Amino acid sequence: MADESTATPRRDPIKNPVGITAAQRRRQNAVSVGKERREALFRTKRLCRVGVSSDMDAPVDSDMMIEEEQSILEAQTSSAVEELKIAIAFQGKGAVQKKVNALRDLRRLLSRSEFPPIETAITCGAIPLLAQCLSFGSQDEQLLEAAWCLTNIAAGRPEETRALLPALPLLIAHIGEKSSMLVAEQCAWALGNVAGEGEDLRHILLSQGALLPLAKMMFPNKGSTVRTAGWALSNLIKGPDPKAATELIKIDGVVEAILRHLRKSDEELVTEIAWVVVYLSALSPVATSVLVKTDLLQLLVERLATSNSLQLLIPVLRSLGNLIAGDTYTTNAVLVPGHELTDNIILALVKCLKSEHRVLKKETAWVLSNIAAGSVGHKHLIYKSEAMPLLIQLLKTAPFDIKKEVAYVVGNLCVAPAEGSGRPILIFDHLVSFVRNGCLRGFIDLVRSADIEAARLGLQFMELVLRGLPNREGQKLVEKEDGIDAMERFQFHENEDLRNMANQLVDKYFGEDYGLDS
Repeated sequence: MADESTATPRRDPIKNPVGITAAQRRRQNAVSVGKERREALFRTKRLCRVGVSSDMDAPVDSDMMIEEEQSILEAQTSSAVEELKIAIAFQGKGAVQKKVNALRDLRRLLSRSEFPPIETAITCGAIPLLAQCLSFGSQDEQLLEAAWCLTNIAAGRPEETRALLPALPLLIAHIGEKSSMLVAEQCAWALGNVAGEGEDLRHILLSQGALLPLAKMMFPNKGSTVRTAGWALSNLIKGPDPKAATELIKIDGVVEAILRHLRKSDEELVTEIAWVVVYLSALSPVATSVLVKTDLLQLLVERLATSNSLQLLIPVLRSLGNLIAGDTYTTNAVLVPGHELTDNIILALVKCLKSEHRVLKKETAWVLSNIAAGSVGHKHLIYKSEAMPLLIQLLKTAPFDIKKEVAYVVGNLCVAPAEGSGRPILIFDHLVSFVRNGCLRGFIDLVRSADIEAARLGLQFMELVLRGLPNREGQKLVEKEDGIDAMERFQFHENEDLRNMANQLVDKYFGEDYGLDS
């Protein structure tokens, strides 16, 4: 796990425990989005069906689209590996082309099915043969076919990916500057699949020197190469150890390349670069401090405002949220109320709140919660924006995970930072407005949930209502919404903090004297 001493506190006055573990939450968010990316938007590991070179034959033909009998495919694969062994041993005329043809036949089999015969290829001894075909001095066509085979083997199950260990040094060597761009790109694809498998394999790749040559592959303007390199890098630095992210941002030319590519119109390329920014900003305070001093925020906001691609908007929004949550300089010096950039950020976030995509709404609420945890000026900025009616509606009707993030926004909008460690200062007008618009019930629903963090957040908002509204109006509203019953669930709760918080609220505001003067 990353070093907690590097954590940058999330400025969250309504809930100090979350403030203390802000950097940890950013790291966890990075990992969770990585899982969503694997399961929904992207594949963390990608099967290569069409080669990186337009001159190479495309494996998509009529019979590829039909699921073949697995036993037949496995028999063909076993035969193809044997043919490769024979071709490698052959020393006569046409030996090179014989190897290329054998490699192409194996590659076609590994590209044909939705469930390619990877296990059979490994069992028959394909890995050392393919590594041998990566030897320096080989023709590019041979290197490409061998790397393509390894790419698809690396896209298999965890144990199949780990079988590539003997070939990793050669794959890394071929992404160096002496290799052709096509060979380097195909090898980078294979390494990206390996890096996507797990932390232990990422550590091996980093120890073998994969970071620097992959980073340099982002420097050219060749879109396909940059996309592949960006995707592989995002897998390589995704942590949870922040060391690789910190090392990457220190490589000369990396920041300039990131900014240059984010300005491009190619959304596929920008998507991959944005994922690199996600992990840099989630894991490395050093990277965050570097990035916020560039025009990165402006570039991210422009993408949020102009793109409708969900695959692009998610990493862009997450990057923006990480930067705002992770660096005090950003919120206080860059997000200045009244400045054009700040206004554009709010407008772009409002656009995302209006989206039909659940994950965009949740991510947007998370970003807004961190802006709302800033100065009173930042709170007024959100309070006066089009985000307000959207937040109120989401708190009432959204699924639990979105409602919880929206609750942070609303809670932070109702309090100003206190001096020292004292209780947050109420912003009375904001609190009254939210209560009048029916938000109290949403927080009481959180109190009733099984989520400890959400329940604590609900209790804290109830305390604001009970403390802040005059003439015991708070008590009446809480009782009307069955808030007393919600708090009494914690009378014997195993969580001591929640138990004490709920019992103290009940005793203080609904004790023996409650109702006697009514």
